[in-house]
Amino acid sequence: MKHPSSQAFFAYWDKQRDGAPAPDRSAVEPDALRSLLGDMFVVSCDATGYPFRFAGTRLNALLGQDLKGEKLTTQFVLEQRLAVQELLDIVAGDSIAVVAGVTATASNATPVALELLLLPFAPRAHTPLSMTGLLAPLGSRVIGPLTGLRLNSWRTASEQPRRFAPRRLRKLQVVRGLTVYEGSR
Repeated sequence: MKHPSSQAFFAYWDKQRDGAPAPDRSAVEPDALRSLLGDMFVVSCDATGYPFRFAGTRLNALLGQDLKGEKLTTQFVLEQRLAVQELLDIVAGDSIAVVAGVTATASNATPVALELLLLPFAPRAHTPLSMTGLLAPLGSRVIGPLTGLRLNSWRTASEQPRRFAPRRLRKLQVVRGLTVYEGSR
């Protein structure tokens, strides 16, 4: 991750998940992320296109519109929407954090590099599945609106934690010279 906001948000998200694949949505407190809220978003995973449930003010200004209710996939160029949909499906379905490189075009036709961070929430019964993320420009200050978002590259942000229950071993001497270790939980 290159952007300091992405690094800070991922570190907070990673701490809140406490060894689980993803944190519960209620574990992420907006007050703890006050300085990052402008670049953050939450999208619904239960509808096609991943509509925005929340989008920060800097993100709205960057893309030149109020994003609430708009689809995240439609912010990308037409020929990449299916690839973006599939990436979002992976994040939501497999509870994997992803960081992606994105380019866009500024109003003066200048290309702008952005970093997209996608972080899943743990699924809960009787609650719509959602994910959070952050989209921030790399480099100098960018004045929106940006158009034509393009996905350049993506990778998983970290190794997923694995919890293994401690094992108790029993040592059994079956015959002289042969020792069997039996594991139990």
